[in-house]
Amino acid sequence: MDGSLLIAALAFMIPMYITPGPNNVLCAVHGSRYGIRATMPLISGMAIGWLLMGTIVAGALDIIEQNEGILEYLTLIGAGYIAYLSFNIATAKPFDKEEQESNILGPGTGILLQFVNGKAWIHDLVLMGSFGTVFGYGFGPKIILLFLSIILALPAVMSWAVFGTILRRTFSTPKSAIWINRFLGTSLFIVAIWLAFY
Repeated sequence: MDGSLLIAALAFMIPMYITPGPNNVLCAVHGSRYGIRATMPLISGMAIGWLLMGTIVAGALDIIEQNEGILEYLTLIGAGYIAYLSFNIATAKPFDKEEQESNILGPGTGILLQFVNGKAWIHDLVLMGSFGTVFGYGFGPKIILLFLSIILALPAVMSWAVFGTILRRTFSTPKSAIWINRFLGTSLFIVAIWLAFY
C-alpha cells in the first residue's frame, strides 16, 4: 500500500462526499419529506449504483477516457433528470400519509441517478485514474479502493438525510413545509445547473 497516495486519495474523496451534490441534496430533500428510515432504500440504491459504476470504470478506464463526449451527454441527461426532480419537489404540497408512501423514492432511483450523474462518472475516473494503484496494481486493488470510497460516502449521504429530517421536524406546519419544499427544490435545481455547466 502506498501511504502518501492513500492520504492524497482521502483528501480527494472526503471533501467530494461531504459537500453538496446530487446525491447529498436529494437525500436531504427526501429526508425532509419522508424521514431517514424511508430514505434508506434510496441510499442503498445509491450504494449499489456506486458499486456497479465504479466496477465498470475500474475495468474500462482507458476506453471511457477516450470517449469523453459520452460523459458530456450523461451529464446533460443527469442535469435534466435532477431538474425534473427539483421541480416536483419545489411545487409539492403537504400530503397525507397514503400519498406520502406512494411517492417515496426507492433503490431504483438511487441506482439510476449514479449512471446519469456526470459528476459521479468524473469522480470515478479521477479516483481510478489518479489513485487506482494505492492498494497495488490490477483490477482487485481498484475494487478495494472502490469499497473504501463507498464506506466513506455512505455516512455523508446519511448525514444529509438526517439534516433533511431535522428540517422536517423543525418546520412541521403545512405552510412551513411548502417553504421547505421550495427551498430544497431550488437547491436541487441549482445543483442541476451546476452539473450542466461544470
